Amino acid sequence: MMLDLRERPFTDRGSRLLVMAADDGSLRIAAARYETPLRDTTVLTGLRVLAGDRELPVRHALPDRIDFAAGPTSGEAAGPGDGPVIGGASPEAAGSAGGVSLVFAGPDTIVLVGTAARAVWDGGQADIDGSLVLVGPPPAPPADGPALLAAAGARWRDWFARMPAVPAELRERAEQAWWTLAVNLVTIQGRQALIPSKYGYVGLWNWDSYFHAIALRHADPALAREQIRILLDHQRPDGLIPDVVHDHGVLAETTDLPRSDLARLAQHVGGEPVREAVPVTKPPLTAWAVWKIHEVDPDPDFLAEVYEPLVRSQEWWFARSDPDGDGLAEYLHPYSSGLDDSPIWDAGPRAEPPDLNAYLALQYDRLGDIAAALGRDPAGWRARAGALVDLMVTRRWTGTRFVTLVGGREADVRTPLELLPLLTGRLPAGIADRLVADLRSPSFWAERPVPTVAFDDPRFDPDAMWRGPVWLNVNYLLIEGLRRSGHRETARELRERTLAMVRDGGGLYEYWNPLTGRRAGRATSGFGWSAALFLDLAHDAFLEGEGEARTGG
Repeated sequence: MMLDLRERPFTDRGSRLLVMAADDGSLRIAAARYETPLRDTTVLTGLRVLAGDRELPVRHALPDRIDFAAGPTSGEAAGPGDGPVIGGASPEAAGSAGGVSLVFAGPDTIVLVGTAARAVWDGGQADIDGSLVLVGPPPAPPADGPALLAAAGARWRDWFARMPAVPAELRERAEQAWWTLAVNLVTIQGRQALIPSKYGYVGLWNWDSYFHAIALRHADPALAREQIRILLDHQRPDGLIPDVVHDHGVLAETTDLPRSDLARLAQHVGGEPVREAVPVTKPPLTAWAVWKIHEVDPDPDFLAEVYEPLVRSQEWWFARSDPDGDGLAEYLHPYSSGLDDSPIWDAGPRAEPPDLNAYLALQYDRLGDIAAALGRDPAGWRARAGALVDLMVTRRWTGTRFVTLVGGREADVRTPLELLPLLTGRLPAGIADRLVADLRSPSFWAERPVPTVAFDDPRFDPDAMWRGPVWLNVNYLLIEGLRRSGHRETARELRERTLAMVRDGGGLYEYWNPLTGRRAGRATSGFGWSAALFLDLAHDAFLEGEGEARTGG
């Protein structure tokens, strides 16, 4: 795959450094930091490579290197079905005839490899004669250009060789997704964590990590389990799992929020943030993710390790996040829902959309699965799952929809969260059928479903984050809910429409405009859970196709 050095910068697994194209044709390097814009983390600007008086343009940028020089290379001849372009030119050829390559020699070290050339940048210049350490400490042993290029090429070939199998028509986007997951792996507090994006999300976010683990389980289940462990190792004594684990600590309540969030805090929660601490977490999907990993790579020891922390987390929601004591949990802060700017929050600081208790019912069933795998009786968990679903139906089902409560009043905004009780797999058939009919109605169904606010709701905005764009996690959870509720054909159709949107949409974005199928509004690029869930759905499509081929279906 090729990098455009804008949406897809040159970076590496474990590195915080990003090499990007500047508007004037030069290259700039910045460092990814928690809650810090890249414009404030500049490492180097104005980088150009010269041979005599002639500037060597960027010939191509690949996962393992950037090449400067004119003329094609063997790597550029690869076709769409040939896999990612890695190490197209031999390491020995790099630097010949004025050719220069830029390569990572380690997470913190970027090296220029070549001969008879010169690098210039704002405030400096140096000759390139073999290798030139441009950023970071010199590698040990000293940099040998061909060896560095060979090592980088081997490193990336190994990673791509582990990519889950996908249908041929999805392979190009899948390679981009698999690359995205690799480069979003960095060290957080000494541990390997997969962050949502090096563009603005440099931390281990709670539910993001569960979605990341779903893709990692296919190639590196140990790394998938590590994402869960990091969060549970920072669980509070009362059972809350923090929203974010970052370089400087955790975000577990509103007093931990960065300054950039204080205005939104005042809007949605009110009061002085340092005086009114509100817990901040993310939707309860931990046991669900643990079981997803276990299904692919069974590990009873891991289940035993996490079982009690998962129980404490489940209990926290009913003990600490059910302020009216009616047995149905609420989100105490918009951030805990994950849907930061949804119009649900326009009516108040606390809300109870139907997704939350659907997740909790699913968690009860997953705790039952884990208990059974550990030789314990799952009956208690099953009973609690059934009782919670019954309570949701009794108190929140109107006969046509599940309602969202905000401050004790019914919100009139329509979101797909009211369809997520399908995820429980426990709804009466008539209710499940009614929800599926609603999903397939013009309110939510189109060429590119599912909008995060209904198409026919007056608050629908196709570019505003959670106010209309398509998010892959919502679609993924609906696909699973449809399957669990016996609507497999609709699940398959939603999967195919979702995959087609991402395949044709230009990149792995945070969210998509459902009217155009392109990047929406201010959505960031290189987004982890979009990459992870696209890969998992694409792998699912591949397995389904293989099964049909074997049976002649």
